Amino acid sequence: MSVSVNSRRTRLRSALAVVLTVLVLLPAAGLFLRVLQENSKQRDNVQKEQDGVEYLTALSPLVSALAESQAAALQGVPSEPASVTAAVARVQGVDERFGDELGTRARWADLKTKISKLPTITGAANKVFTAHVEVADLTIEIFDAVRENSTLNRDPDSDIWFLQEVVAEQMPVAVTAVSRLSDLANMVAASSGATKANLKTQFGYQSLRVSETVGELTDSLQEAVDETNSDTLSGNLVSNLDSFRRGIEAANRGANLGGADPNVSTLVTAQSTLQTALAALSGVILKEISGLLDDRSGTLTYKQIEAFVLFGVAIVLIALATVWTRSRARQAQSGATDQPGEGSRDVSVQASSGGNAPGNSPFGGGPYDSAPGYGEVPNYGGGRERSGALR
Repeated sequence: MSVSVNSRRTRLRSALAVVLTVLVLLPAAGLFLRVLQENSKQRDNVQKEQDGVEYLTALSPLVSALAESQAAALQGVPSEPASVTAAVARVQGVDERFGDELGTRARWADLKTKISKLPTITGAANKVFTAHVEVADLTIEIFDAVRENSTLNRDPDSDIWFLQEVVAEQMPVAVTAVSRLSDLANMVAASSGATKANLKTQFGYQSLRVSETVGELTDSLQEAVDETNSDTLSGNLVSNLDSFRRGIEAANRGANLGGADPNVSTLVTAQSTLQTALAALSGVILKEISGLLDDRSGTLTYKQIEAFVLFGVAIVLIALATVWTRSRARQAQSGATDQPGEGSRDVSVQASSGGNAPGNSPFGGGPYDSAPGYGEVPNYGGGRERSGALR
């Protein structure tokens, strides 16, 4: 009876061990999956931002190339500059890879068509200038689309957020405004009357736009330096930012706001200095953003591996605990089975063969343990039998 009870207890322990294992393993698996999904989502976001940085790297030289094309066209050069051809080819390459993901395919196709038509636009300077302004504005719109669709403008790190604002918003506007400032100065000098007054109004607007954009750009770079964990950002920005500031100071002197006509030669020199400084600054900023994103990607990869390792260790420990519990249960069951007669009584009765036969005596069974019969006189051996007279 006892063996059956112990067996049921052993099976109950085994069942409880399985249930506890499941209760521990399911929450652990659920937590692991949630961590893995969040990690995968963050890795996808980082990859999208890296794609955006690569697109911006190809797009940035196009702004300066279009400024060069605008100046050449206003001077009567009809052919497309080589810098524009090279920049368009680079952007075309990245758009073929990331255009669908970043939502730039249709915008770029339209912009590319308009760029190809620029050499065919001839006539009055105002007509040529307006055509180039339209193309430049469309280019800035692509910058906005890339930074938004790549989620760079929603990056959680302050340094990356300020850097992307500089390179994808403020710098294209600054380069475009400075190039227009220089070209408008030439147009003001060559015009007269109402046309000249209108051009001077446009010139003043672009000059103010340059000042505002440069102020925002400088503040954003300072914020990025203050917030960054990069050891190279501050040092890499110093020399290029100094050159950029010198170009801005020269542009302000050449603008000659409130005075007579702007100083064309000073503005042309300032434009060249600014374009060179902004191109170098753009390269530094994009490289820093890429490095920061690479560091984040490496951290996420490490966390993913760590999650797999911890989950694997948890499974191994749970499996070992289950095996140990079942082994202990089997040992308990085996011990219960090997105990004979537990909970029962073993009673055996030997049958008597009768009389006083030796070996069958209830007094011990030996030949010397037999009791004498009723009325018998035991014979102790060696003595003679008494006579009746003596009895």
